[in-house]
Amino acid sequence: MQQSVATRDLSMSFTSLGLSAPILKAVAEQGYDTPSPIQAQAIPAVLQGQDVMAAAQTGTGKTAGFTLPLLELLSKGQKAQAGQVRTLVLTPTRELAAQVAESVETYGKYLPLRSAVVFGGVPINPQIAKLRHGVDVLVATPGRLMDLYNQKAVKFNQLEILVLDEADRMLDMGFIRDIRKILAILPKQRQNLMFSATFSDEIRELAKGLVNNPVEISVTPRNAAATTVKQWVCPVDKGQKSALLTQLIKQHDWQQVLVFSRTKHGANRLAKNLEEAGIKAAAIHGNKSQTARTKALADFKNGQVRVLVATDIAARGLDIDQLPQVVNFDLPNVPEDYVHRIGRTGRAGASGQAVSLVSSEEIKLLNDIERLINRILDREVVEGFNPVHPLPESRLNSSSKNNTVKTIPSRRNHRSAGQAAPRAGSGRDGYKAEDKKEGAQRQQHTPSPKSNEHKDGQRSGDVARGHKPNDKNPRHSGEVSSAPRGDAKPRTPRSNDGRANSTGANRPSEGRSGSGENRGQSGDNPYANGPKKNTRRPNNGASRPRNTQD
Repeated sequence: MQQSVATRDLSMSFTSLGLSAPILKAVAEQGYDTPSPIQAQAIPAVLQGQDVMAAAQTGTGKTAGFTLPLLELLSKGQKAQAGQVRTLVLTPTRELAAQVAESVETYGKYLPLRSAVVFGGVPINPQIAKLRHGVDVLVATPGRLMDLYNQKAVKFNQLEILVLDEADRMLDMGFIRDIRKILAILPKQRQNLMFSATFSDEIRELAKGLVNNPVEISVTPRNAAATTVKQWVCPVDKGQKSALLTQLIKQHDWQQVLVFSRTKHGANRLAKNLEEAGIKAAAIHGNKSQTARTKALADFKNGQVRVLVATDIAARGLDIDQLPQVVNFDLPNVPEDYVHRIGRTGRAGASGQAVSLVSSEEIKLLNDIERLINRILDREVVEGFNPVHPLPESRLNSSSKNNTVKTIPSRRNHRSAGQAAPRAGSGRDGYKAEDKKEGAQRQQHTPSPKSNEHKDGQRSGDVARGHKPNDKNPRHSGEVSSAPRGDAKPRTPRSNDGRANSTGANRPSEGRSGSGENRGQSGDNPYANGPKKNTRRPNNGASRPRNTQD
């Protein structure tokens, strides 16, 4: 039967949680003296040997919530034998794996325990060598772990504890297959811990089948963002997002911004655009090498890079203190990812801002997010970036808040508010409404009305030709042919630009008998009984004069 931890005295200190002196010393060195809500509830449950299923926002200390108690348990047991692992921590990304491994080393620095971290993108041989003597804690990504297991570099006979960090992502979007493979090779008797920022109903049901009678812990409202984070939406046309982001960064003098892109190519393109605008930026995603990802993150933390553009997977587990701004350049396809994203700011009670650049095409994604967090996000249009296609109103039924749009003054001088955003590059920005000049230019290319002669199928071969003439089949003045010679199959008449003529056989055939439209009839085709003798002089290959009506 599932147990639930609702409340606990949060005025307690780490010393009252049952942790040993070496761990308390390491915690004190980090400047912590009071556990966070998730730590206060999770640590006692883990120390009691219970399975735990905990939901807490990113940045609330959930990593220490399982790191501290598992170190305490491991310090009292038998040491790991050669090639064996006592505790396995699975994470979805390399960055999160590195962060967890750092936490294990930090809090276990005064304990005689061995730990290792393994993930892809780096040579495997050093990892094999590290595991040869056995480790008490192994932090791993699923893919590299299976590679090591298949090479018989790691054994799990001595496994005591399994931890799934960011469990919702591990079990969602394809990770479940890897998890099941790993679970099949682990001992049945073990303690299971699942920690995550959010749990959807589907993921919760699936997770319950992997843990035994878990203690369920939730220290925040489900799928809620930190109250210290200001969230708002900037309606903007898709083609103007990059320019708007550049404007916001420069106008507000943002010095450290984490920007989320839905795709890897989009992340690269945005980082390049920001660099061209004079803003130091770097992209981080799965296609980047581990060295490049580590350098980009380090440069972002120390201020050498002002903007870090990341995909959702690459950003999982990024540990950045006091991150002030998060920008959703693209809204996520999965609404729960929105909570993960904005959880990067407003950590540990600090204030933060989360702005989403939303185009009209993303209204469904916005509705899903607002439904998940149960609130309508404020909308603020930046002056000079008024969208040509306004963002539809929210569909969330809320009597407490209406859809309101606020206009933010901009420092841009080259166009006034309400004007359509200019085209970026040579392409069109979404479905930009055409102005009079564009309409006039477009009208010049509109085909002229067909003459009565053309409608009757009696136009000259220059206008309604069905094929390009050659020396073997010269054109006949004033006569039309859609069959080159003999019994060849009739061809669809085409205009000079190569497109099917609107008066050709593509029209309905009702009532056209004898009108010249049905080219296969002998009465309409002058070449039906064989090619006529040419009465004109050949043009000797000279280019045919262009008909001005085409």
